[in-house]
Amino acid sequence: MIEITEKPISPELVVNKIKTDNSGCVVTYVGLIRNHSHGKPVLSVEYKDAKGTAVNELQKIASEIRQKWQVNNVAICHRIGKLKVGDINLVVAVASAHRQEGFAACQYAIDQFKQKLPTQKREAYEDGSILVTAE
Repeated sequence: MIEITEKPISPELVVNKIKTDNSGCVVTYVGLIRNHSHGKPVLSVEYKDAKGTAVNELQKIASEIRQKWQVNNVAICHRIGKLKVGDINLVVAVASAHRQEGFAACQYAIDQFKQKLPTQKREAYEDGSILVTAE
């Protein structure tokens, strides 16, 4: 399950969509917009998929996971649009028979997402400054 959405993401719905009868666990990561970044109070964060390639990038990460670990399912759901402090911007969930594979695969997905950020990120701070991380 790979999804780019402007709607709020429900971690519980993601887990329910990817778990199987063979799953001994679903390891999840829920990314939130925090109130400070780069030493400044955050007002909002906006993500854009201007190139329309974010789904492809997330599918590549999921494919790599399936090649490296025995997992039942992988979900990477990324919310785009303008988000406020406390909003969920990312849910990664990995269903697997055993927790070792689940944790390793989930960690890999998060690390790859952060490294390859498939969307443009625009952080607005309370002091009026803005930081843009390009796709």
